[in-house]
Amino acid sequence: MDQTEYNTEKRKWEQLSERERYQIEALLKRGISAGEIGKQLGRHKRTIEREIVKGSVIQVDSQWREKITYCADVGQQVHKKRAANKGRTLKIGHDHKLVAHIEKKIKEEKYAPDAVIGEIKEKGLRFETSICTKTLYNYIDQGLFMGISNNNLPVKKNRKKSRYQQVRKVALNNTKGRSIEERPVQIEDRAQYGHWEMDCVVGSTKACLLVLTERSIRQEMIFKINCKSQKCVIEVIDKLERRYKSEFYNIFKSITMDNGGEFLDMAGIENSCLKRGKKRTICYYAHPYSAWERGSNEVANKLIRRFVPKGTNISKLKQSEIKYIERWINNYPRKMFGYKSSNQMTA
Repeated sequence: MDQTEYNTEKRKWEQLSERERYQIEALLKRGISAGEIGKQLGRHKRTIEREIVKGSVIQVDSQWREKITYCADVGQQVHKKRAANKGRTLKIGHDHKLVAHIEKKIKEEKYAPDAVIGEIKEKGLRFETSICTKTLYNYIDQGLFMGISNNNLPVKKNRKKSRYQQVRKVALNNTKGRSIEERPVQIEDRAQYGHWEMDCVVGSTKACLLVLTERSIRQEMIFKINCKSQKCVIEVIDKLERRYKSEFYNIFKSITMDNGGEFLDMAGIENSCLKRGKKRTICYYAHPYSAWERGSNEVANKLIRRFVPKGTNISKLKQSEIKYIERWINNYPRKMFGYKSSNQMTA
């Protein structure tokens, strides 16, 4: 039979046979790819890839070198074991298009499972089947996706969310700073655009990222600075004022930050570099050891850490890489917004 006459539709829903597993083993030894094997057997490429993963074992050659090899016997044994414990059919079935979409979003684009499912619903993407977030987490735990495990996911939250208590006024080293306790109600309830939180993400060198997060729609701005200094922070704020000019005062109504040394020049941050003697924004300082008072900032920093792990040499990050992270965050689907992104909230 000519190879072009093979049709995967003829074998739909049919399990690989033991004979096919021995054929896969033989073809792999001849150096034939999974895609080509799939064509020869009338199977989908991903079916072959999953079978290879399932039946692979570590073998030692005569020189005691280890190598990973597919073994048909092992694949058949695993198949029989799973068949004996088999429950109801997986809901995701043979929807290869949905599987590929999930693998791409989680592995390549660093999405969380809930964001993947939420984006599918929000954008109305069409697949043969649909699954919920809980089911997707279960499938990942079972190892049903190629190259995806819990290591590819953000930290799972197994504990209940803490109930934060009001922090009483305490003595601060930053005696000249305006306390968060003076912040108006309209900033607290996130009803108005233009109130930001600011923090630094550090790496293995002096260079770090200055991060600004808008409280109402979680818009993100990220800048690389040479070091955590008051001068570098003020230079970024000056740059933003020059960029936005008169619009700056509407965009940056207030900035809330911690009591880090780089943020203690309140006058330098507040006073305009374009209009002498005029304030361009108003600063508020959170209580010590109260990161939750800048919760949006902290969540944004965790998203940045998916691309910039602790210990990264931030000085080597290119501007294009930083802007990619910024765009990724601003286009990330948020559950709180019905899986719309920050950019969609501004539209």
